[in-house]
Amino acid sequence: MSPLVSVTPTTRSELSTVTAKLGLREKMDLAPVITTVQSVLDDIRSRGDSAVLAYTERFDKVRLAPAQLRVTEAEVEQALASIDPDLLATLREAATNITRFHKAQLPQDVHLATAHGGFTGLVHRPLDCVGVYVPGGSAPLPSSVLMNVLPAKAAGVGKIIMCTPPRPNGTVHPAILAAASIAGVDEIYRVGGAQAIAALAYGTATIPAVDKICGPGNIYVNTAKRLVFGHCDIDMFAGPSEILILADKTAQPAYVAADMLSQAEHDPLASSMLLTTDPELALAVAAEIDRRVPLLPRRAILEKSLQQYGAILVVPDLGTAIDFANELAPEHLELCIQDDDIEQTIAQIRHAGAIFVGHYSPEPLGDYFAGPNHVLPTSGTARFFSPLNTADFIKKTSLIRYTRQDLAAVWEKVAQFADSEELAAHADALRVRFDADLARQQAEDQSPRQAAGKE
Repeated sequence: MSPLVSVTPTTRSELSTVTAKLGLREKMDLAPVITTVQSVLDDIRSRGDSAVLAYTERFDKVRLAPAQLRVTEAEVEQALASIDPDLLATLREAATNITRFHKAQLPQDVHLATAHGGFTGLVHRPLDCVGVYVPGGSAPLPSSVLMNVLPAKAAGVGKIIMCTPPRPNGTVHPAILAAASIAGVDEIYRVGGAQAIAALAYGTATIPAVDKICGPGNIYVNTAKRLVFGHCDIDMFAGPSEILILADKTAQPAYVAADMLSQAEHDPLASSMLLTTDPELALAVAAEIDRRVPLLPRRAILEKSLQQYGAILVVPDLGTAIDFANELAPEHLELCIQDDDIEQTIAQIRHAGAIFVGHYSPEPLGDYFAGPNHVLPTSGTARFFSPLNTADFIKKTSLIRYTRQDLAAVWEKVAQFADSEELAAHADALRVRFDADLARQQAEDQSPRQAAGKE
């Protein structure tokens, strides 16, 4: 049940083989899924609420009327009253941490003066409306509510719409509703799956269309997000979760094993890996995993994940581990190493969704409470994607204001540039302001038309 364990120092080429194996998680045939999802999107775009209700009955086994799609204020208040007060206080504290972190990311407008009183600049404006999808599944995910809604709130988004699948009795889990209330969601709809993504993207008589959709989901939800991208924006292309731990002899086997298991329990496709310079630690972590897995409720998922995509590998030195981390570009990277090596190691890490530093910064701390976002790039996309952040909910608009003196100094250069692209009208837009012959000719061309207009 434990992951692959190798106490023989692993070579660079062997590490590359591991990377290739992890890449196989993304190679499944999506053609049947795309066909199914596209039909749902087209149907909802055509029939609106009627199709949403039909798919809710088909997939979630819940029959609703249009008026029942939206969760009422009374339901939200009831959920708040039913939540354990200690959990409610923790949700509020986590929300405070997340809000504080994301407000600190607010960008500043840019204003650059020109030579003669004009300026160029960049202004930032929040999106008008954002849709957040929160899965139902086997467990509620209030953390997903906080992590997707609060950055949008920090950015100043005008309206936030949330969709989440109903439970078999037609209700939404109280923890999800409580988190939505704390985060400040404006409207909540009991709709799940690809049908929810379609409704958010295209709008229906009941559910407003949004400018951006964010939030996790299954393969149908993620495929729907890919297919509506361009009609509206989305957060990112999410894949299976992953954690890579770099550890030396100072690491505690029980801590490392627990952190690996915290990711492996997500999904059979999740990947949990340990690279260590200490063979004794490798064996101790493997033994601890073997001891703990039978005691955990998601044992079947853990076993599949660890057997298929787990690994405990000994490397000759920390440098090799760092090189591999940069190649893998993991979603979560833990550094369970001695303090003397931490700052230098952080400086060498180029690609990771989030870095958890030291023996007391476990990955679940980031999932729930610390403040940085837990929506992170997966499957190596940390090479070019960033965590969900406040800027994801803000548009940038350029400003250009030249005075006559500013333009007089450069218009001939700009006109020449336009001429080089054989765009005469572009060049004329400069010349008409300063070229006396062209201005006179255009005035003469205009005179007959003006005279005709008066007759």
